Amino acid sequence: MPAKSSSLTNLGERNSVFWFRVITLAEGWSFVVLLIFGSLLSRVSDIDLVQPLGLLHGALVIAWVLVFVAARRRLAWGVGPSLLAVLACLLPLTPFVFHRSKRAELLRAEARA
Repeated sequence: MPAKSSSLTNLGERNSVFWFRVITLAEGWSFVVLLIFGSLLSRVSDIDLVQPLGLLHGALVIAWVLVFVAARRRLAWGVGPSLLAVLACLLPLTPFVFHRSKRAELLRAEARA
């Protein structure tokens, strides 16, 4: 008889696509906020938000990579879609375009979980 996995493990595996969608959007917004508020405020005032916003954005990128690895298995993505996802994580505003283009596929995979 196979070992029964804990409910916490099942919860994480089952919702990997959901967390991928959430973190993709959060990472995209953190990059926009970093570029607009961090860069702009540091140039026009004494307020420097680049370091704290950069730290938040960096943490979200790391979380994105970890969740992407789990979600990729569930989505059964090959090299092409995976490469597009990674590029979307690195370029400004592309997480939103990527999320919009893959939204139906992500929602179907999330529902199957």
